[in-house]
Amino acid sequence: MTVSNSVRYIGVSEGSGRLFENQYEIPKGMSYNSYVILDEKIAVMDSVDAEFGGEWLENIERVLGTRSPDYLVVLHMEPDHSANVLAFAKKYPEAKIVSSQKSFAMMTGFFADDFADRRIVVGDGATLPLGGRTLTFVAAPMVHWPEVMVAYDDGDKILFSADAFGKFGKADTDGQWEDEARRYYFGIVGKYGKQVESLLSKLAGLDVGIICPLHGPVLTENLDYYISLYKKWAAYEPERRGVLIAYASVYGNTARAASTLRDYIAESGEEVKLFDLSARDSSAALADAFKYSHLVLASATYNAGLFPPMRNFILDLLERNYKNRTVALIENGSWAPSANGKMQKMLEEASGVSIHPIRVTVRSALNSESLGALKTLSKELFKN
Repeated sequence: MTVSNSVRYIGVSEGSGRLFENQYEIPKGMSYNSYVILDEKIAVMDSVDAEFGGEWLENIERVLGTRSPDYLVVLHMEPDHSANVLAFAKKYPEAKIVSSQKSFAMMTGFFADDFADRRIVVGDGATLPLGGRTLTFVAAPMVHWPEVMVAYDDGDKILFSADAFGKFGKADTDGQWEDEARRYYFGIVGKYGKQVESLLSKLAGLDVGIICPLHGPVLTENLDYYISLYKKWAAYEPERRGVLIAYASVYGNTARAASTLRDYIAESGEEVKLFDLSARDSSAALADAFKYSHLVLASATYNAGLFPPMRNFILDLLERNYKNRTVALIENGSWAPSANGKMQKMLEEASGVSIHPIRVTVRSALNSESLGALKTLSKELFKN
């Protein structure tokens, strides 16, 4: 792939056979992006996951031919991007390793080598001249590791954005970007909204024409749109009016309550999604919880508390600073329903979360009383 006349893509992709970070489903696969800048000096931008090191080194050789790289720039030390630093260093012994002081400390932990005899330490605002262009480094701590930097190429106006603006899926995946980018953001980066806002503020003065992330496609058009989404996500603002109904059901009765509410809300013309927290990786539900203005949580009572999939989901929300939303609660229990109280207590830790005053209790299975409560909730939900 040609990014520009001077920048080539040398990343790799995998299919959907395994979990990303051993927890996220990747039905469209995953890309591990790396780039090479061809100038008077040659800079390779980041490595790839360990499994694909051989392919990555072959890609470098294919693009460079008889030339050798002068630099390996390491923007992020997470192993899916840095696992092959040592292999690169051995293959190209004359090349310098360019990274932050914190990254070199991490290299000691990963490789038992901080490359002291061939390293170039860069920090916020540092530059690396390559000939016809200069790389400028911008510190991006906790987006989403403490050592992260991004780099700006003033020759082609390219932002090498590390994990920012990444998404699940392959680099050549066409079509809709938002859903898998949102799922990636809130799964991977979502806890660090303030740090993302800080990075966006630093980047505001740069004339960026292309964004080259470490996962997903290179972004070349409508950059203001992608940046506007990142601003919303970093500020924990809903993207649109709508509701996610997330449920955790043992024998199906709580699921029926959740789907009944979904049908009532859909009849009113409001946007609504339904998600079974017990069925699969819940990262899509997590992303939709941040996408919409409202959330309904429906849980069976279990061991006098919450059914574990619901408890784990709320913990995921809290870990990522869930806020600025209205949440309605539905509980089920055969003799002592207590899930609503448990969910409310957990959500009290969240800033700016409003618990809807209508709370629904199902006793074992739906009856006329609980159906009426669900109908009322569907009519009143968006008034709060």
